[in-house]
Amino acid sequence: MCHYCGCREIPLIKEFIAEHESVTDTAGAALRALDDGDRALVPDLVARMERELVAHWQGEERGLFAVMSADPEYAGYIAALVREHRELGAFLRGIDLSSAEDIARLREAVVELHHHIAKEEDGLFPASLTALTGDEWDRAMRAWREAHPAQGLSG
Repeated sequence: MCHYCGCREIPLIKEFIAEHESVTDTAGAALRALDDGDRALVPDLVARMERELVAHWQGEERGLFAVMSADPEYAGYIAALVREHRELGAFLRGIDLSSAEDIARLREAVVELHHHIAKEEDGLFPASLTALTGDEWDRAMRAWREAHPAQGLSG
């Protein structure tokens, strides 16, 4: 994870990273529950992951992604990230936790989620520092607030 460019100090990026950490913590708890044989916990953890990701993706896609994808340099990169959002979301909504195949796919999906997050935190977020104007940051922050009406950006 990048720590050299300073993007982690931008309030919006800080929120995105906190959401990444929360959902990966939840994913890890789900996998540990599976490993410990505590299957009763897993449905709630997977549902929590999906809820957290829906709000997170809405904030990203309607804000930072929308602003940055207007630039052809970033459009393809962002389109691939959005596809990954859709694929993971569909999987989590339809997962059958009684299926060994879906449990194996969940494990793979968590690994893929970590790779996805790295693409954002090590690629897109640092690029946003030089790519966005003040008005574009404002638009991105408004979209995050709309996706998280009960929260405020940390300062």
